[in-house]
Amino acid sequence: MKAGVTPNPARKKRISYSRWTEPDYADSAAGDILAGEDLVVRQAALAALGLFNGTVVVVDPNTGRILTIVNQKLAFQSGFQPCSTVKVFTALAALSEGLIVRTSLVRVSKRTSMNLTEALALSNNPYFAALGQRLGFERVRYYGRLFGLGETAGLGIAEEQPGTLPEVPPASGGVGMMTSFGEGITLTPLELASLLSAIANGGTMYYLQHPRSQAELDHFVPRVKRNLDIQPFIPEVKPGLLGATEFGTARRASYSADEPIYGKTGTCTDRRSSGTHLGWFGSFNEIGGKKLVVVVLLTGGSAVNGPVASGVAGAVYRNLSMNQFFARESTPSPAVLNAARTCCVE
Repeated sequence: MKAGVTPNPARKKRISYSRWTEPDYADSAAGDILAGEDLVVRQAALAALGLFNGTVVVVDPNTGRILTIVNQKLAFQSGFQPCSTVKVFTALAALSEGLIVRTSLVRVSKRTSMNLTEALALSNNPYFAALGQRLGFERVRYYGRLFGLGETAGLGIAEEQPGTLPEVPPASGGVGMMTSFGEGITLTPLELASLLSAIANGGTMYYLQHPRSQAELDHFVPRVKRNLDIQPFIPEVKPGLLGATEFGTARRASYSADEPIYGKTGTCTDRRSSGTHLGWFGSFNEIGGKKLVVVVLLTGGSAVNGPVASGVAGAVYRNLSMNQFFARESTPSPAVLNAARTCCVE
């Protein structure tokens, strides 16, 4: 203090307030059950997630086996607002109804129109709101249910709770906000992983199975939940999902031009809790004949968003690539080798 300066009694220490009640950082792996998990994949996911408060789910899309879940308690909850990841569901619904093809232009502002590839890559809200209005609530709900919303994605996972699909259009923003921002929907990481697995493998929606012991792993057999008639539309959505990592909202996921990643980000504040910010990234890769689905959900405050979640997923793929994971031969379980065909559950 300068000589002769009298302190101002009215001056108080500045207190910083935050609207966010959920912490950005936590011990996300506490309490997880490791038996039956692929420990190489788990270590890659743990290292990628670091100190962030969130969950990472990694699935083999060709079988439905969950290779690891970091933060199982969060992953099995009844879901969070999907934010812009809902755009993948909307795109497939609009394509299925013949409302658009990949090159169709949709007006998003007075002077601007976009095609599907640009809209997915840049996560354009007006584009997908317009598709929702064209589809109407009943068709949006029909395709949402078909693609796994509002139901558990797993088989024999007692802790898993389903997300929710509304019975009526959301009061805030109607069907347009529902199809562009996920208003009124709650999505679980397993539900998102289930749909992305079907896109990655050509249309088969497997039940997701999470072996909890070596015995369960030895007797693992893929089980089909339903076959989705989306094969013609997968080439229509993939350029946009790839564009997200190449020039769009998920650029942090990309680490190698030779190992492309397809994905969709999501960023919003969960409507059920105004103090929780969300960062989503759902993705899959293609390296030779080997594919993985990686879903990341981060919960917290201002440090959390979809681009950050995409960086976590990118680190999972990069860690596995550096460990030569994608160059290894997959070894089926004895039960798969002995099975005459892939089992189905009605």
